Amino acid sequence: MGSLIGRMFDNDEVIRVYVPPGWPGSVRPPGSPGWLKSAEAYLLDACPSEYRGYEVLRRHPVVLARLAHGHVEAQLAATRESAANARAQLAEFVDPSTATRAVEVLLAEEARLARVLRGVHLVEEALRDVRFVPKL
Repeated sequence: MGSLIGRMFDNDEVIRVYVPPGWPGSVRPPGSPGWLKSAEAYLLDACPSEYRGYEVLRRHPVVLARLAHGHVEAQLAATRESAANARAQLAEFVDPSTATRAVEVLLAEEARLARVLRGVHLVEEALRDVRFVPKL
């Protein structure tokens, strides 16, 4: 279930914004003060560090979101493939318990990347002016 986040403006007015399940905790709700800066920071964290040096990505957050989506999606696919093949690929180099621990690392990383991909997707939608509505 998502959450309603209240923000204070002009000391009197409370505006409530719904954010869906999977919305990144470090990203402020769409339309709130600082939302674009927090979205940019989150998206840059999901990309290779070199992306920080490209002004076009900072000036056009929707472009950054699209590139972040593709990057995280590729990481997730590569991690899933590695997890599926790790035992066989490591068999001649390490003992079975080490291979098992390596697979556990990959499975944990797969879960993390799936959460990041969901967050990037939601931020990208918000940057495209999609408004989220609670579902019953």
